[in-house]
Amino acid sequence: MRPINSPTGRSPGPSRTSSAQQVATVGLTALAPVSWGTTYAVTTQLLPPGHPLFAGLMRALPAGLLALAISRVLPSRDWWWKAALLGMLNIGVFFPLLFLAAERLPGGVAATLGAVQPLLVAGLGVVVLRDRPTTWRLIWGVIGVVGVGCVVLGPAARLDTVGVLAGLGGTATMAGGVVLTKRWGRPPGVGPLTLAGWQLTFGGLLLLPLALAVEGVPQGIDAGSAVGYLWLGSMGGLIAYTLWFRGIGKLPVGASAPLVLLSPLVATILGVVLGESLGLLQCLGFALALTALLAAQFNRPKPSDRRTSDGPRVSGAGGGRPSGEWVRGERIPEGRST
Repeated sequence: MRPINSPTGRSPGPSRTSSAQQVATVGLTALAPVSWGTTYAVTTQLLPPGHPLFAGLMRALPAGLLALAISRVLPSRDWWWKAALLGMLNIGVFFPLLFLAAERLPGGVAATLGAVQPLLVAGLGVVVLRDRPTTWRLIWGVIGVVGVGCVVLGPAARLDTVGVLAGLGGTATMAGGVVLTKRWGRPPGVGPLTLAGWQLTFGGLLLLPLALAVEGVPQGIDAGSAVGYLWLGSMGGLIAYTLWFRGIGKLPVGASAPLVLLSPLVATILGVVLGESLGLLQCLGFALALTALLAAQFNRPKPSDRRTSDGPRVSGAGGGRPSGEWVRGERIPEGRST
C-alpha cells in the first residue's frame, strides 16, 4: 500500500530529515560561540581587572567538577592523556589568553583575532585529518574574517602587543583543540557532557596552581563579579562546551569552525547596547560576516551532481543507487538497485 503523503508510492527520503537535523545541530552548536561573544562585555563590566588566570580557573574547574558529578564517568586507558591534552588546549591555555586579550584590547579587536580560527582549523585539518578544505569554504572563511574586521576595527582601534599575541595564541590553541577533538571523537558510550567535564576539569586543575601562585584571589569580588563568574562557568563554560563538542562530532570540521564568527558579532552587538555606534562600513561588514557564516555551512554544488533529461538528479557518488531513481533516462523499479 502506498503512503498517502507520497504520490510516487515511496516513503519520504532521508535527505529532508537529515537536512533538518543538520540545521538543528548547527543551531545548537552556534549557541556556544554566541555565549563566548559575551565574554568581553562580562570581563570588562563585571570581573575584577588583572586576574585572567583566576577568571579562567573560575570558568573551568567548578563547571568541570559539576559535570563529573553528573556523569560519574572517568577517562580510561589512553583517554587520560588525550583528555588532558584537549583540556590544556581548549581550556587551560585558551582561557587565560582569552581573558588577557579581553583585558588589554577592545572587545571587537580581541574577537577579530578569534575570527581567524576557521582558517587555522582548515590548515591544521589538512595535516592532522588529511581533510583538504573546499575552495568554497576557504573563500568564505577569508570573507568572514574581512567582514568581522570591517565591523570591529577602525581608526580608534587600540592595538596592544601583548594583547594581540595573547589573542592569536588563544586562537591557535583552540584551533588545535578543535582539530584533535574531531580526529579522536569520543570513546564509546561517552557523551558530550562527559567529554566537556573531562576537559574543563583538566584545564581547571592546570590553572589552579598558576592562578593562586601568580595572581591570588581578587580582593574586590562583589555581587556583580559573582554573577559574571557564574555566567562564564555555566553558559559560557559547561553548557557551551557540551554543545560545542556535540556539534564538532556531528558536523564537518569545515562547517563547525566558521561558527566562531558569531563570537565577534555578538561582542559587537553588546558593544552597541553599551553605547557604541556602527557606521556604514561596519554595517556592511556585519552583513558580509553573516553571509560568509551561512555560506560556509553548505558545500558548493559538485559538477558531478547533475540531472538527466528524463528524471531527477543523479549523483556522481559511487556505491550504488536506491531503487525508484532515474538512471540514463530509465527508471529503476522498486526493490532493485544498479
